[in-house]
Amino acid sequence: MSKTIIVSNRLPLQIKLNDSELEITPSIGGLATGMKSVHKDGDGIWIGWSGLTDEELDDTLIKKVDKAVADENCAAVNLTQKDIDNYYFGFSNRTLWPLFHYFTEYTEFEKDYWESYKKVNEKFAEVVIENLEEGDKVWVHDYQLLLLPQLIKEKRPDVSIGFFLHIPFPSYEIFRTFPWREELLTGMLGADLIGFHTYDYERHFLSSVKRILRLDVKFNEVIYHDRIVKVDSFPMGIDYKKFHDAALNHTQLKTKDRSELQKRLDDHMQSSEDTKLILSIDRLDYTKGIPNRIRAFEYFLNKYPEFKEKVRLIMLSVPSRSDVPQYQLLKKETDELVGRINGKFATVSWTPIWYFYRSMPFDNLIDLYTSSDVALITPVRDGMNLVAKEYIATRTKQDGVLILSEMAGASKEMNEALLINPNNFEEIADAIKQALIMPVEEQIARNKILQERLERYSVEKWAHEFMKSLNATKNLGQVIVAERLKNTLQEQMISEYKDAESSLILLDYDGTLAGFQDNPKNAKPDEDLFKLLDQLNNKPNTDMVIISGRDKETFEDWFANKDYSLITDHGVWLKKKSTDWEPLERLKSDWMENIRPILETFVDRTPGTFIEEKKYSLAWHYRKADPELAQIRTMELNTVLTSLISNNDLTVLQGNKVIEIKSSSVNKGRAVSRLLATKGYDFIFTIGDDWTDEYMFEEVPEGSYTVKVGFKKTKAKYYVKDTFEVRDVLKKFIDS
Repeated sequence: MSKTIIVSNRLPLQIKLNDSELEITPSIGGLATGMKSVHKDGDGIWIGWSGLTDEELDDTLIKKVDKAVADENCAAVNLTQKDIDNYYFGFSNRTLWPLFHYFTEYTEFEKDYWESYKKVNEKFAEVVIENLEEGDKVWVHDYQLLLLPQLIKEKRPDVSIGFFLHIPFPSYEIFRTFPWREELLTGMLGADLIGFHTYDYERHFLSSVKRILRLDVKFNEVIYHDRIVKVDSFPMGIDYKKFHDAALNHTQLKTKDRSELQKRLDDHMQSSEDTKLILSIDRLDYTKGIPNRIRAFEYFLNKYPEFKEKVRLIMLSVPSRSDVPQYQLLKKETDELVGRINGKFATVSWTPIWYFYRSMPFDNLIDLYTSSDVALITPVRDGMNLVAKEYIATRTKQDGVLILSEMAGASKEMNEALLINPNNFEEIADAIKQALIMPVEEQIARNKILQERLERYSVEKWAHEFMKSLNATKNLGQVIVAERLKNTLQEQMISEYKDAESSLILLDYDGTLAGFQDNPKNAKPDEDLFKLLDQLNNKPNTDMVIISGRDKETFEDWFANKDYSLITDHGVWLKKKSTDWEPLERLKSDWMENIRPILETFVDRTPGTFIEEKKYSLAWHYRKADPELAQIRTMELNTVLTSLISNNDLTVLQGNKVIEIKSSSVNKGRAVSRLLATKGYDFIFTIGDDWTDEYMFEEVPEGSYTVKVGFKKTKAKYYVKDTFEVRDVLKKFIDS
């Protein structure tokens, strides 16, 4: 039976070592809760670090840990203290975390950290591969494991892999500063489905893929080698029932059963009818905007002094990464701000801020959620923020007001909250006032909608939707009608070739025999290609023809000393072995004078583009242009050209990062048709990479081998991955 393998940095277990005895308790975090059904119901395995380093464990204890986690349907990845220092505290938390949250001033680009990050991702990959069986699915989580999907896919290309990023993905302008940007994107693209919390993060990722890796993106699908990778947004929910039911039970507690914290809160609320509590809960992290929040609260008290002695801000800051210098400075700044403001505003009976620097048990969190009239959640950058959702879930009477930063991922689906810019103190102060005086009827109207949405799209629904989409990726390849030219098919093809009395091999050049260059003039054949073509050209009973959109002059220069058969200019000129050039078409070129100025205008408006002028065609190349700008310009240019050429016997060809204008009476198919009319062949092989080669595929007889280079929609029967694979196939013809 197939299973789902969940992979995250940490196992969903708290493992402690007490006098050589292991103490194991389940984690209660959002991810552990959300993945519970996938883990248990799907006969799954959860792979992650146990929390104990190799230095803390001897051989006996390692066996104990392995057995203990196996009993929980988990598997541990063994990490050293150096791994944790460099991979986790280093690269993950001092490089990726600040960069992805837009804190570039805190970002450290250390090569040692990067090397450790790669090494640890490889360790995770080894454990995943050990546990993989046919039919299994893998779901990888978060920024600590960005390289893992590709590492798994390289070893097991048959496995369905999902990846979900739980933090923001930064804009291209931020991400481009990262030294190992290509490697990270390639690592993520090993997945078949990549998920983000919001469409903004999805859009940023796709923009980086287009601009850095120069891959084709169609809507939310990335064409990557011979695969289609789907990218989508899945806003993570919470265990709504858990929080709502806990709040209901809390309201029914008798006074004697209430916690000490709740009794203190009750005393404050009963001191006056006007008393209000504002709640702030966060990890102590610079992304949460805590100092700004405190300053904004001070601004509120100064702007609306009528709320002094009536409103109290309860701040719960959970310790986080306390050994990192930035977090130590943040703790110091927060302590000083709280102290200064309390010293400035406090009276004998009132302290404006209650500040807790600790973690609290679940029951105390419910105390705070249910007792607070307002929740003030103002991160400067946050992937989602589940605290905002938890607060709403605990409002059993549907009262209370949520003030939420528009920089939190949760804001995209919680529009009924009061959304604010966390850097605008004026706006925050006004929102606090609005929340404090908001009529109960309006509070209920807002929260009713929020609660219905949160209950419907719970964390379990989030996990289910992701897995459903991952399963659906198996059908994405069906848009490509071609079949992969695997080894078994190649063997069959070579066998037919050996038995044939007369064979024709038609080869496109750019993107097929040679890779694309920023400047087309730099795509001259290398020595290995010349050697391969010489050997193929000398095969008995074989006619090898290079057929290209290149101009005759270029091929005369490149192949001057070679006795190859050549067709240039998309089928205008033909040179057979040991013969001179002959025209296949009679063409005019006077139309170029009208079209060239238009292309020049687009070159001026689109940096990185240029015009290639051939004898019978004009080409506008945009390989070096910004992909998103190029996408807009190509649509504009197509519109302009279509209106101009409709009555001029011209056509527009969409090549690989090039638009070419030529006579509509010329194409590679017509040239191939003339070749076939002069000689009979009992074996035909034709290969090309772009739209212009489709004419060839259409023209050759039914039993021919037609091959597309790349994973694209095509009329060819088969496809190969890239130019390297093309050369491998041609070598098999030679070796036969």
